[in-house]
Amino acid sequence: MNARIYKPSKTAMQAGRANTRDWVLDYAPADRRTHDPLMGWIGSSDTKRQVRLRFPSREAAEAFAARNGIVAAVEAPRERRLKLKSYADNFRYQAPSV
Repeated sequence: MNARIYKPSKTAMQAGRANTRDWVLDYAPADRRTHDPLMGWIGSSDTKRQVRLRFPSREAAEAFAARNGIVAAVEAPRERRLKLKSYADNFRYQAPSV
């Protein structure tokens, strides 16, 4: 079994940082999705694709994977770069470049 351990990023639809503090373990797909000719749905017999486990720390997620024999690839979170601006910057004069 393969899995991915990562720290989710903030979605564009939220202003706060909710659901970004925990580490997540997602299982890799075991088989490909197939098309159901009768209903037209796309499906799979892989039920682990629906499982998403949350852990308070990276070490807890790695310990869970090691305990259960899961080969896990850990993705380090990207650092958030802040662009510090002030409201007065909206009205600052910039000489036109020639």
